[in-house]
Amino acid sequence: MGIFDSISNAIFGRAKAAEAPQAPAGTPAAPAPSSGAASAPAANPSSSTPPLSTVDVGAVLDQAAKASGQNLDWKHSIVDLLKALKLDSSLAARKELAHELGYTGDTADSATMNLWLHKAVIAKLAANGGKVPADLQS
Repeated sequence: MGIFDSISNAIFGRAKAAEAPQAPAGTPAAPAPSSGAASAPAANPSSSTPPLSTVDVGAVLDQAAKASGQNLDWKHSIVDLLKALKLDSSLAARKELAHELGYTGDTADSATMNLWLHKAVIAKLAANGGKVPADLQS
């Protein structure tokens, strides 16, 4: 699993966990779908259809930053975004993420790379069903 997958799983997984309805104790589980001809077609994971609901990336990251107990500026810093999600924010991890996302600049210029990474991660989260704050959209 790549670093972006870890970011995505942390954000979308937190949102899914927060949205999961809590069934009261003693409530029977939903029946398993049958394999009969009348069953609904399976979802196509390769479909380009947008998700039915989007995840509020800003809200998830705001909560994660608050829960960290640190003063993290995830809206402007890839390092703080990674720290908020409790992911490796080391230079080596950021270089790996840059490679994964197709960065073609000089990874020795970490300031420029970090700015690019932040924009690329936010854009990719939006492209994968995330609702990002308007001020972060390119």
